[in-house]
Amino acid sequence: MELDPNRTAVVVVDMQNGFCHPDGSLFAPGSESAIEPVTGLVAAARDAGARVVYTRDVHPPEQFDGNHYYDEFERWGEHVVEGTWDAALHGDLDVRDEDLVVEKHTYDAFYRTQLAGWLDSHGVDDLLICGTLANVCVLHTAGSAGLRDYRPILVTDALGYIEEEHKAYAVDHADWLFGETATLADVTFE
Repeated sequence: MELDPNRTAVVVVDMQNGFCHPDGSLFAPGSESAIEPVTGLVAAARDAGARVVYTRDVHPPEQFDGNHYYDEFERWGEHVVEGTWDAALHGDLDVRDEDLVVEKHTYDAFYRTQLAGWLDSHGVDDLLICGTLANVCVLHTAGSAGLRDYRPILVTDALGYIEEEHKAYAVDHADWLFGETATLADVTFE
């Protein structure tokens, strides 16, 4: 799969302490294992001249107070609360000033964020999506990208997960319904 780096961005979803560090509130070993492949993909993309986007799932402490239905704290417990170590991007990531860091408050990185406007202003059409959790924020972000006419490509060996079958579901669903899948070895730049 050969991609034009001028029209491509790597979207690194939620590689935060809360999910990727053993002391995190929603730590998953599969997410910690994704750090090295994610950083490898980012390095290759940077070398080729592609853009890099990091997302951060961040929740103000009162975000779900008074909600009728949607309450992530009820489902997952308090996690990645605004201003905490838990919400910070993992220290092994190479985040640079020229990268976009998107703060999101739901599973979908496009919902009420600047992501689509930034991608459009930089001429980006193809998204190499990696990060965590495969079947939650990665899948919802990739599906939302496809609905917005971006080309979402899930990089299967750079995805974090709680259970291996969750990752398999996300990859199968994306490949079947709205996107493409590739391994790190499949991805090359023109």
